[in-house]
Amino acid sequence: MRGAEETGGLDAPRARLAALGGALALAFAASLCLGSVRIPGRALLDILLGSDMPHAAWRDVVYLIRLPKALTALLAGAALAVSGLQMQTVFLNPLAGPFVLGINAGASLGVALVVMAGGAALLFPDGALLFLNRLGSVGAAVAGAAAVLALVLALARRVSVVTLIVLGLMVSYAVSAAVSLLMYFSVPERVQAFLAWSFGSFGGVTWPELALLSPVVGAGLILALACAKPLNALLLGEEYALSLGIRVRRARWAVLLCASVLAGAVTVFAGPIAFIGVAVPHLCRAWLRTSNHLWLLPACLLLGGTTALVADLIARVPGWAIALPLNAVTSLCGPPVVIWALLRRRDAHTPFAP
Repeated sequence: MRGAEETGGLDAPRARLAALGGALALAFAASLCLGSVRIPGRALLDILLGSDMPHAAWRDVVYLIRLPKALTALLAGAALAVSGLQMQTVFLNPLAGPFVLGINAGASLGVALVVMAGGAALLFPDGALLFLNRLGSVGAAVAGAAAVLALVLALARRVSVVTLIVLGLMVSYAVSAAVSLLMYFSVPERVQAFLAWSFGSFGGVTWPELALLSPVVGAGLILALACAKPLNALLLGEEYALSLGIRVRRARWAVLLCASVLAGAVTVFAGPIAFIGVAVPHLCRAWLRTSNHLWLLPACLLLGGTTALVADLIARVPGWAIALPLNAVTSLCGPPVVIWALLRRRDAHTPFAP
C-alpha cells in the first residue's frame, strides 16, 4: 500500500483534500445559482444571510427547491462514493460497488414492496401516515440492500473475485425480475410512480424528509471513517489483518452493514443512482496517489458530493425548462472513468493470448 509519505509527505494529501473541498463549495454554490432561473451570486449571499431583498421569489426558489436538492445531492454522492470504496476494498475488486453487486437492486425491491404491494400511507396519503410510510420505505430499502449483501458475502467465500462480479449481476437480475413481477400485477398509478423514482432524482426531497435522511447518512459516514484502519489492513489481505489483531469477520460485517445503510438510505430517497459508487473511488486514488483509507474516505466524501452536484447540474440543463433523468447522466459519464481506471491498472497491460 502506498502511503502519503511516498507521495510528498503529509502536506500533499492535505492540499489535495483542500482542493476537493474547494471544488465541493463551488459546485454547491453553482447548484443554488443555476437552473431554469439564474440567481446572481450576490443575491444568493443575501438570501443565505437573511438580508432583505426585493426578489422574494428567489428566496422561495432557494429555500424550498434548490437548497434541499443540493443538500440531498451532497449527502447522496458522499454516501454512494464511500459505499463503493468500502465494497472495492472488501472484495478487492475495482468493479465492486452498490450498483454492480446488486445492493441498489435489493434496495429497489424493498421500495417496490412498500410502494406497489400496499402500506397504510398508500390508503391515507396525507399527514403523519405519509411520514411513517417514508420511514417504512427507508427500513425496507436498507433491509433489501443488507439481504443482497449477505447473499453476495456468502457466495464470496466459495468463488474468486472475478466470478463474484458475475454472481452479483445474476443476483441483481433475479431481484430486478421480482420487481418486474410486482410492477406487472400493480395498478398503473403505482407503476408510474415507481418508474419515475427509478430514473433517479435529487429533487422532491422535502425538509422533513431531509431531516430523516441526514442522520442516517451521517451515522453511516461516521461508521465508515471509524473503519479506516481495518480497511487498510483488509487491503493487504486477510492474513495480514489477522496478524495485526483485527477480527476480520467482525470488521468485514461492520463495513458491509455500513455500506448497506448508506446505499439503501440514498436509494429510497434519490432512486438507484448508477456509477457514482464505482467511479469516484478510482478518481480519488488517482488524485491522492495513495491507497490509505485515512485519506481516501474523506476524499470520496468530498468528491462524491461534488460529482453528484455536477451531475444534477447537467441533468437540470441550466437555462432550460427541462430536466434529464439523473441516471442517464451518471451512466454516460461513469463508464469512461471506470474504463480508464481499469486500463491504468498494471494487470490490464498483460496482452491477451487466445
